[in-house]
Amino acid sequence: MRFAQSWSPCVVQQIRDVAPQIREITLRPEKTGTETYPVGSHINVNLLIDGQPETRSYSLVGETGANSYRIAVRLAPDSHGGSRAMWALTPGARIEVSNPTSLVELDWRRPSYCLIAGGIGITPIFGFAAALARRNAALKLHYCVRSRADAAYLDELASLLGDRLVVHAGDEGGRLDLDATFAQLPAETMTILCGPMRLLDAARRSWQAAGRPLPDLRYETFGSSGLLPTEAFRVRISNGGGEVVIPANKSMLEVLNEAGHDVMSDCERGECGVCALDVVEVDGEIDHRDVFFSDHQKQENRKMCACVSRAVGVVTVDTLYRRDAA
Repeated sequence: MRFAQSWSPCVVQQIRDVAPQIREITLRPEKTGTETYPVGSHINVNLLIDGQPETRSYSLVGETGANSYRIAVRLAPDSHGGSRAMWALTPGARIEVSNPTSLVELDWRRPSYCLIAGGIGITPIFGFAAALARRNAALKLHYCVRSRADAAYLDELASLLGDRLVVHAGDEGGRLDLDATFAQLPAETMTILCGPMRLLDAARRSWQAAGRPLPDLRYETFGSSGLLPTEAFRVRISNGGGEVVIPANKSMLEVLNEAGHDVMSDCERGECGVCALDVVEVDGEIDHRDVFFSDHQKQENRKMCACVSRAVGVVTVDTLYRRDAA
């Protein structure tokens, strides 16, 4: 594991809706204060989903708080049940959370910053914007939403950033032009993005086309977003390992491990590649929802990340697990 996790019990201190489908939940540790954490960090939360223990990851909103953690959860109809479980929480409920960890490191020495948030991706970006604004850094935040009514924290961000906030609302025809945006950035600008896979894929292509250094584009993702509909599909295990059905509300990683195939994993966000499996055959189409493999590797369809990627049809994989060797 890349991160040493410790767990602590928390109490749900406060709940408020910050958009029609987005609920902010404030958690207060029962025994100790909150840990100091860098902006853009996330925590893992232990949940019971359909009677089974599960773990979900949520970005922390804002900077280190006074004895509390803030997260915001979108009620997602295509989720694996985590958002429903979180929305069912009430003040006073107890829940176990991990220590905060960060996957995106902010370089404070840059001359300017470009922040891009797509929908619920505003949760980690809010903290970056607040920290940079407090340091009077040169920044611009592009906030992509279906409508202004759907935009969580819009008033707070407008007050904080003024004209450094640009809202791209779909119902107003305000589509973000990534090519034009990146072309106008000063040299050595760091861009930090969080949003659905379509936005990230488009940003990476545009960033590379602009000839900008890849390390200057940093991102967080939420792996539930894909290019194909989230529906049940079948996975066949090579070498006579049988077949399993991956329902719409579970990941391939979950189902394979439940079936005893012991697939290794780490981040479970499609970022580290530890859970990548060899693809033997595809009868249908793979929906690569990871950010670990390059576009070329995804087109080859030789591997797929079991934690977030899905398919339409049937996929045959090699898990490397052999029952007769166990």
